[in-house]
Amino acid sequence: MFLDYLVLGSGTGFNGGDIVSTLVIFLVLMLLLKKFAWGPLMGIMQQREELVASEIEAAEKARKDSHQFLEEQKSLLKEARTEAQSIVEGAKKQGEMQKEEILTAARNEANRLKESALREIESEKEKAIAAVRDEVVSLSVLAASKVLSKEISEADNRALIEETIAKAGEAR
Repeated sequence: MFLDYLVLGSGTGFNGGDIVSTLVIFLVLMLLLKKFAWGPLMGIMQQREELVASEIEAAEKARKDSHQFLEEQKSLLKEARTEAQSIVEGAKKQGEMQKEEILTAARNEANRLKESALREIESEKEKAIAAVRDEVVSLSVLAASKVLSKEISEADNRALIEETIAKAGEAR
């Protein structure tokens, strides 16, 4: 029919059969396109849409995970810095305490050595004084014995001289 219209070329009037046949052919063509073209095409498009949606979800999840990981790393870094600072402060305090202990021990040792040296000096001084006394007594006894020529015994003379030296030492 449609072919007849084209072949005959009658251009006048309204032909209802041509319209109906054109509509039927159009509807058949639409059904065939829907079944063989749009159906698979729409399925591919649906798969592509699902794939893009899943990739977007995966990317969003990866972004959230990386953000969470970044926050955890920042938190761990902050904790590490705080711990390092605490360790440094503890080491400084311990160093100060050891410094004070060493200084105290050094002061105590210096005082002990000073006192020991003073005692030793005093002891040596006493020994020197005793030695000088003995020497003076001996010289005095010798001198006195030569002067007195045995009028007083040597023991009495020595006792007398020691008594005199002792009184002279107390007078100072």
